[in-house]
Amino acid sequence: MSGVHQPKGSRAIMIAVGLFAAVWLLPVAWVLILSFKPNEVLMMSGDPVWKPPFTFKNYINIIETSSVFRWLINSAIVSVSATVLVLALSSLAGYGFARLHFPFRNTIFVLVLIGLAIPEQAVIIARHQLFTNWGLHNSYVGLILPHLSLPFGVFLMTQFFRGIPQELDEAAILDNASRWRTFWKVLLPQTLPVQATLGIFTFLLVWNDYFWPLISATRPEMYTLTVGIASVQGNFAQSEGLGYLMAQAVFAGLPALIVYLIFQKQIIGAAAGQAGR
Repeated sequence: MSGVHQPKGSRAIMIAVGLFAAVWLLPVAWVLILSFKPNEVLMMSGDPVWKPPFTFKNYINIIETSSVFRWLINSAIVSVSATVLVLALSSLAGYGFARLHFPFRNTIFVLVLIGLAIPEQAVIIARHQLFTNWGLHNSYVGLILPHLSLPFGVFLMTQFFRGIPQELDEAAILDNASRWRTFWKVLLPQTLPVQATLGIFTFLLVWNDYFWPLISATRPEMYTLTVGIASVQGNFAQSEGLGYLMAQAVFAGLPALIVYLIFQKQIIGAAAGQAGR
């Protein structure tokens, strides 16, 4: 019977994790509740926010904004395209650094890692001038390209490829498989869990990006959702209504939450796989 009961230490850890999760979710619940509150009630009443009345008017006002679905499509195109391209480039680069031998391989890999320490703001002026000369502003290409240089993705895929046994490559070579076939048919399927993690990370990073779209997309029809929603906000919560602002935050974050819920098994599998290495 003693083996049926959990140790006290495990119970304490679970309780601590539960409390931490509850504290982390409190701001999310607060934003969600406020998004359903009438703006005039929030401005005039001091009652607790969880008490009625509630309304869908804040969300209806967002949907009635003429360009909101165009901004939603723009964000989807940019985020999905950048995610697919990052996965392709990171997988190829990771395979090259992990499996191929070429001059200055280690030096180039170190240079890639140095990119992790360079903030986007440090290169924003040079990037802006470059994209202006190329005529790429206010285009999907201009919004996607900067996200393709993701050193973290190259590092993650390189480390994962290095953890795959070399015997798989040798067995494929004995079967007269080419380098490309070995990569595509044998090794790449082994990386699907970590690619799911990298894909979710990239999608959320691009979807929530505000800084570069604010600079590159100057025409309303090319706004992403983050920039578009910010463009219709007033300077203060009193001008638009606090409930309306909270509804905008929920509306912008909901697609990212849906994507995470769909791929949560892959993310958990990747985390478990990495922990077991």
